[in-house]
Amino acid sequence: MQYNINKNEFTGIFKLLQQKGYTVIAPSVENKAIVYKEIEDISDLPIGWTDEQTNGKYKLKKRSDKALFGYNCSPQTWKKFFFPPKENIAYISVTPDGGFESKPYIAPFKKYAIIGMKSCEIHALAIQDKVFLNGPHKDHNYEIRRKDVFIIAANCTQAGGTCFCTSMNTGPKASFGYDLALTEVINSEQHYFVLDTGSNSGTNIIKDFNFKIAQEKEQKEANDLIEKTKNSMPKKMDTNGIKELLYKNMENVIWDDVAQRCLSCGNCTMSCPTCFCSSNENVTDLSGKNSKIEKKWDSCFNQDFSYISGGPVRSSVKSRYRQWITHKLATWFDQFGSSGCVGCGRCITWCPTGIDITEEIGKLQKQDKKG
Repeated sequence: MQYNINKNEFTGIFKLLQQKGYTVIAPSVENKAIVYKEIEDISDLPIGWTDEQTNGKYKLKKRSDKALFGYNCSPQTWKKFFFPPKENIAYISVTPDGGFESKPYIAPFKKYAIIGMKSCEIHALAIQDKVFLNGPHKDHNYEIRRKDVFIIAANCTQAGGTCFCTSMNTGPKASFGYDLALTEVINSEQHYFVLDTGSNSGTNIIKDFNFKIAQEKEQKEANDLIEKTKNSMPKKMDTNGIKELLYKNMENVIWDDVAQRCLSCGNCTMSCPTCFCSSNENVTDLSGKNSKIEKKWDSCFNQDFSYISGGPVRSSVKSRYRQWITHKLATWFDQFGSSGCVGCGRCITWCPTGIDITEEIGKLQKQDKKG
């Protein structure tokens, strides 16, 4: 069932989630960017703002309307709430008898409601769930943070300058993983949302609201916006046979070319919603009697990340870029049964030199066709 709701009715859902004890996290404007953070009121959303993204460039600009979800992708990703950039995982201390005592860090439970998650980001969160929950070694703190999360998806009604979700079958319309989904419609006469339910939790949240059923014309207007977004995607990637393509091109000269442009800064991995690499560091206090183990986001672009037995396995920029793109688009299938890319375009936007993953794959494919 689809409903037509206005901004005031959406505010009612927002307030009800707060009353039910949810901490609402949503997009907001901060430091000239769209960021994901805890918000207290619907007015904290990026109302009337959009983003312009191209290779290596990002900026905000005002829209001509009061859209709540008129942006594309934040520089940040939702994974930071479940897989924090930095967290303690254990505490170790010297006991009075000279022994050692170790205690694991247990994350406090926080009941999250996410507002405005795009379809590509839902797919990314599902990939993170595979990594941290479905393997032989479950991350218990991730499990705590993911418990009882309520998700309101925002279907995309415009394509960003670096988006290619249609190529990865991850958008622009949410197809799973949400409790409620909104498609924002703004025309010369109206500003409304077409609301879909996606779970029993979503149905229960709205059951006491007297929302009107969306008429066929309103549903069509919402669907037309999504279809227009789908057809105007600026980037494309042909994923047919991509795994085999990468496996047989490990020594291609294209890697030398991209290495000349890559700074090995790790921006692509830090902004990626599916990357999960981390490293551990022991931190000891001045007394020498107490220490903790910290887990931090890490990147396969860092030379020390592959340090084994006296030296790094991947010492060149060429080898590190090849590792990243091959893992993302090929070996990820072997590990998790899916691609590691959701087509959000962040790695293109936030690369200082504007390296484009879709273009690099295109070069390999073009060369492969020539034989």
